[in-house]
Amino acid sequence: MSGTDGGRCLEAGADRSGEERADRGAVIAAGMTTLATWSLRLVLVAAGAVLIGLLIGQLWVIVWPVLLGVILATVLRPPVAWLIRRGLPPAPAALLVVAGALGVLVLIGVLLAPSVVGQADEIAAGASAGLQQIQTWLSGPPFNLGEGQIGAALNSITGQLQASASAIASGVLVTVGAVASGLLNAVLAIVLAFFFVKDGPRFLPWLHRVAGQRAGRHLEEVLRRAWRGLGGFIRAQALVSLVDAVFIGIGLVIVGVPLALPLAVLTFFGGFIPIVGALVAGAAAVLVALVTKGLTSALIVLGIIILVQQIEGNVLQPLLQSRSLGLHAVVVLLAVTAGGSLYGIAGAFLAVPVAAVAAEVLRYLGEQIDRRSGAAGAADPDRAAPDAESVTV
Repeated sequence: MSGTDGGRCLEAGADRSGEERADRGAVIAAGMTTLATWSLRLVLVAAGAVLIGLLIGQLWVIVWPVLLGVILATVLRPPVAWLIRRGLPPAPAALLVVAGALGVLVLIGVLLAPSVVGQADEIAAGASAGLQQIQTWLSGPPFNLGEGQIGAALNSITGQLQASASAIASGVLVTVGAVASGLLNAVLAIVLAFFFVKDGPRFLPWLHRVAGQRAGRHLEEVLRRAWRGLGGFIRAQALVSLVDAVFIGIGLVIVGVPLALPLAVLTFFGGFIPIVGALVAGAAAVLVALVTKGLTSALIVLGIIILVQQIEGNVLQPLLQSRSLGLHAVVVLLAVTAGGSLYGIAGAFLAVPVAAVAAEVLRYLGEQIDRRSGAAGAADPDRAAPDAESVTV
């Protein structure tokens, strides 16, 4: 090969290598363009989420009973479906199950009432003795308060209460209004739950028709999975609350605290109201133990409650909910913490179901992305979705 031909080859190679190497500024500009594009998309998504949150806040008086009705429907729908499979029409089946659930609640109240009334005298006597002990304790060292000083303090407290009568009255009215609103929401939720369990199977086909064949298929599948996840959460929460009630009730019986059965029932229902429910139920048990059995028994009951709730909150609840919802225990803990910090009791109660629904949506989107990209093992959208208990995040 001549020197001229070799020079041409070197020039051609230099030109090709120059074409393959892009300019450094162009690479940086392309990266910044991609970053700006995704930043704008994230800002728009966040703005949409904020607008949805504001809309839900404005319509909370409607949204809250609907959510409660859906939660009740997840519990009541299985027996209704069983009755329908046995040949009973949907309306009578739903009415029978809802009425039966209300009857069970009324029966529990009727069974607990004699226990409460029968031990009311013991609790009142214990409370009187407890107040007398407090007065005796204040009269001795290190306080050394005489009866006159204690009486003056009581008179001062009475005067302050009388001076604040208007504020107390307004607070009572606010509380009465809150209770009335809660009862109204409960009645509305029960009515909605009746229609949900009666006409539940019709909602998804109706949404399918409204959204269209393409979008309706995806919407129906996501909602079906979300329903299974929500039902798993309610069952897990009921099991956790039952474990709390049983062990705390056994502890109260061993210590000899009156009203052990009513307090155990209160613990069970309080378990469905995160944080505040457990706090109120535990405080009631400790107070009853204090006024009837003394300080030592109250401290023992407090230790039992703390031990049971720590085991439940840190071991049992994350384990059961992570299995039933397909969520990792860390996700469950972070969801409850975030929901309670942002929206209080309602946020803590709804945090895990919302996280489960969001996880189901992400799973389904991932399956669709894998299917369209031809990834190995992509799920077939026409097949039945796997059960929520068999999937984890």
